[in-house]
Amino acid sequence: MGYTKEQLLSRLQELRVDFTKYEHPAVLTVEAQAMYVGNVEGALSKNLFLKDKKQRFYIVSALANTNVDLKVLSQRLGLGKGGVRMAPEEALGEILQVPLGCVTPFAVINESARHVSLLLDQGFKSQKRCIFHPLSNDTSIALSANDLDNFLRSVGRDPLYVDLEANPKVGKDQPPDLAALVPSDSIDLPEISKKAPSSQSSVEKKISADVKPNAVKAKAVKTTDAVKTKDKTAILQPPVSFSDPGQFVEEILDKTSALLLSEITEESIQQHGGNLGVFVSDNIRKRLSSKLKNLAIIFKNTSYTEGFHAGTHHQPRRQ
Repeated sequence: MGYTKEQLLSRLQELRVDFTKYEHPAVLTVEAQAMYVGNVEGALSKNLFLKDKKQRFYIVSALANTNVDLKVLSQRLGLGKGGVRMAPEEALGEILQVPLGCVTPFAVINESARHVSLLLDQGFKSQKRCIFHPLSNDTSIALSANDLDNFLRSVGRDPLYVDLEANPKVGKDQPPDLAALVPSDSIDLPEISKKAPSSQSSVEKKISADVKPNAVKAKAVKTTDAVKTKDKTAILQPPVSFSDPGQFVEEILDKTSALLLSEITEESIQQHGGNLGVFVSDNIRKRLSSKLKNLAIIFKNTSYTEGFHAGTHHQPRRQ
């Protein structure tokens, strides 16, 4: 079992790390996090959990407004065709031992993450304080890059800072500048590789402010709204932009209203009389349950995708 939030914070206190803790509702995106801590002293961060085709894993931790082009990053790591892509959701629990929305540099404290490479945005160095989740997305902590370095060294890690927006040429006479940061060992997770990949197609190409995913690629589920493909992955194409919570709620209300009107008929009124409300409520619950679950899956995956670049639209206020 991995470290808990409480154990991590206790470890930071033992190291005399100067951090400020902010508790808030669980959030899945940088934008949602900014609603609660965007006005405190510190720069928000986005954190990506990536893998290459040889089952080597990476955490890329960057300022919220840093553009991270995965194609360029793959070239700089010298990975060739295939490069890096979003790691499957199952790997979060198996390797980082954190749930969805909780990727953080602090996850390297877990022994299961010993072979995960950690790339830190050099932009952190210019910030007085930086904000991260401490293994749980219902809390944020602000600390300096120097204090983060002290923590990393305490767990046997050399802090590695990278200009994540650089795009140096790579060729015969110019070897990949980040090749030394590729993990030396792969992580064999057959139980994950047999499952459908939780890939985010829009994020694999580029994590930036101008990414507008038209479809969310998610694990195959039993639903009539999904179209199965040869690689057992479903392409979910929602009728609205599920990166907008308001439209997501409207979709639910539209479905509920339509079903409610279809249930209230002269026949049902005569048949159920005073129990009409109970009858309609039960029918709505039975008929909408699976549809709403499918919508929630789409929204969850869209939130996961949007979370890594949503912060680029928000400039946090500082005290």
